[in-house]
Amino acid sequence: MADTPATVFLKSRGVAYTEHEYEYVEHGGTRVSSVSLNVPESEVVKTLVMEDENRKPLIVLMHGDRKVSTKNLARQAGRKRIEPCKPEVAQRHTGYQVGGTSPFGTRKPIPVFVERSILELASIYINGGRRGFLVRIHPAEIVRLLNPIPVDVALED
Repeated sequence: MADTPATVFLKSRGVAYTEHEYEYVEHGGTRVSSVSLNVPESEVVKTLVMEDENRKPLIVLMHGDRKVSTKNLARQAGRKRIEPCKPEVAQRHTGYQVGGTSPFGTRKPIPVFVERSILELASIYINGGRRGFLVRIHPAEIVRLLNPIPVDVALED
C-alpha cells in the first residue's frame, strides 16, 4: 500500500499502527467502515474540519456514531461561532480529500479538539489519509502527536 502524508507522519514519529482498508462508499460515513471492519462505530473516529468566525480552521475528532454540538464547541474553544468547512475549503486547509481526511500530516498545523471520551478507548480507527483507509492506533498517540484540547461536545447521531 502506498504511503500517505498521514502514514509518513506516523512512521517518522515511531507510532505503532495497523492499516485497514475497506470499500469506500460516498456519503456512507463511519457506519460503512465499522461494518466492513467489524468494529464498534464509536471506535471509528471522524476527522471533521471546521472554521471559526474568523475563518480560522480547526479539527474536531469525534466518535463515528456521534455528532458535534458546534454551539458547545464554540463555547469550550472560546470562539463566537464554529461551523463545518465546505469540502473544498477543508481540502485546502488539510491537503486531504473529504472522506480521506486525517489529522496527521496536514498541509499546515491546525488546532485539534478531541471528544474527551475518545481518549478512554483501548484503540481507535482513524483515517489514514485517503478514502477507504483507516489506521488503528492507541488514543494516547493523538495526545502525544497533536496535543489536542479535550472537549465534551458529543451529541447522539
